[in-house]
Amino acid sequence: MLAALANAETRATFARVTLGQPPEGGAREARALAALAAAGLVTATEEGHVVSEEGIRAALAAGGRARPTGVQRFLDADGRIDRYPSARAGREELLSWVADRTLASGEVAGEREITARLARFSADPAALRRYLVDAGLLERSRSGSEYARAAATS
Repeated sequence: MLAALANAETRATFARVTLGQPPEGGAREARALAALAAAGLVTATEEGHVVSEEGIRAALAAGGRARPTGVQRFLDADGRIDRYPSARAGREELLSWVADRTLASGEVAGEREITARLARFSADPAALRRYLVDAGLLERSRSGSEYARAAATS
């Protein structure tokens, strides 16, 4: 559709069809109408060409991407964090999501292991590890060499 509308003559023809103006005729307009019909923007009727609302809706449904929701809003196409939410609730949701996928309840892992696991979510896994500790989702041993999921508080 966009390719068809990129041409000035095709856009002008589409405007005339949209406004219900009579056709100008000629080979250029015929080519423009053919391009618009192929793109699903217009449909030929006995009275002439009309805007194809059905074709436009179908193209929107097929080509429109759904807006990401939840933590997906903060992840890139590879599932890595591309930014941290500024809102506290969003940040807690994102960090909780990461913690759930990094360390099982009752599991204890060394600093290197945790850092390696967090690397799949962030280019800076050490910072992400600190964020998880600061948020109370991971607990660090006194020596700082081991991490575990924090006990759930209700």
